[in-house]
Amino acid sequence: MIQRSVHLRNLIQSSSIGSLSKLRTCKFFTSQAAAASLPQVCEPSVYSDEEYADIDWNNLGFGLMPTDYMYTMKCTQDDNFEQGQLSPYGNIELSPSAGVLNYAQGLFEGTKAYRREDGRLFLFRPDQNAIRMQIGAERMCMPSPTVEQFVDAVKQTALANRRWIPPPGKGSLYIRPLLMGSGPILGLAPAPEYTFLIYASAVGNYFKEGLAPLSLYVEDESHRASRGGAGGVKTIANYAPVLKALTRARNRGFSDVLYLDSVNKKNIEEASSCNIFIVKGNVLSTPATNGTILEGVTRKSIIGVARDLGYQVEERSISVEELMDGDEVFCTGTAVGVAPVGSITYQNKRVEYKMSAHPMCRELYSTLVGIQTGLIEDKRGWIVDIN
Repeated sequence: MIQRSVHLRNLIQSSSIGSLSKLRTCKFFTSQAAAASLPQVCEPSVYSDEEYADIDWNNLGFGLMPTDYMYTMKCTQDDNFEQGQLSPYGNIELSPSAGVLNYAQGLFEGTKAYRREDGRLFLFRPDQNAIRMQIGAERMCMPSPTVEQFVDAVKQTALANRRWIPPPGKGSLYIRPLLMGSGPILGLAPAPEYTFLIYASAVGNYFKEGLAPLSLYVEDESHRASRGGAGGVKTIANYAPVLKALTRARNRGFSDVLYLDSVNKKNIEEASSCNIFIVKGNVLSTPATNGTILEGVTRKSIIGVARDLGYQVEERSISVEELMDGDEVFCTGTAVGVAPVGSITYQNKRVEYKMSAHPMCRELYSTLVGIQTGLIEDKRGWIVDIN
């Protein structure tokens, strides 16, 4: 078990999507009339790249907008996942005693599909989401799809819902893979059956502020995660506990909550839904992922971009006092992208960060988006074309 965990973590550092280049890609019918033929048959898409769903692309927020299709596959506790299938988006049936409902035996991921100016559709580093799900599944005693199965399923979901992928620069198709204990269980134990499910939604900016700087509130009463827990994996159980602090902060006008470590109660960890970075001089620092912090795919990508640009990057413990003394602060995440922080409030003290003419976060964000849109050469194999 330990060796497998180490192997998976090594994969995160070294894996390249190039090894997945031979995966099958299929274009699927995306009309309701064709739904019956979708589950097992690959067909040419009836939609061209110029045809979109009938929605206002200029006013997308980050809310649920059901698309046409979702993807599912199942397996038992002692088996492996086999080929799944697409079906029309809709409700699913679960036993009242399903492991995910009774014991929160579940994980989720978040990735996005984008559309370029030339009409090409692509994903950004989906293999990293697949590997992170495998690590999380091991922690939560669940079987998981292989990297190839995961990426292929995400591709199929994106292509089946291609008319919901926004025009270039208008947003993205947020893709949500779920892994859950769907089998019935009464006593505390792993579920006997598991479901891997993917759905999608067209989205714009995560925060209501849009591209405006965020205002964060440092929470010093409750904690997001503790040592030895599951804060370092994307289990569903990590998120409901932050709702009370998040709701309280938003009612006071803050964008999000930043949490401290549960042992010393002085080092920053992460916000409710994203990682955090601090800039001091030419040094970029972010809390180390020590088991209580989720290792975000955008976080990892920004670290790589920063080092390529010649910046010194440190992953280490950062006290809240050091944070308040930083030159610049920003957050990263699949949903939030790269979001500058305008102010942080801690124990009734508010610090505002001056937006310099050339902030590091803007340079990093521009470089990352340049790679994604094809304006900058992708030398790392991060981009996965799907059409």
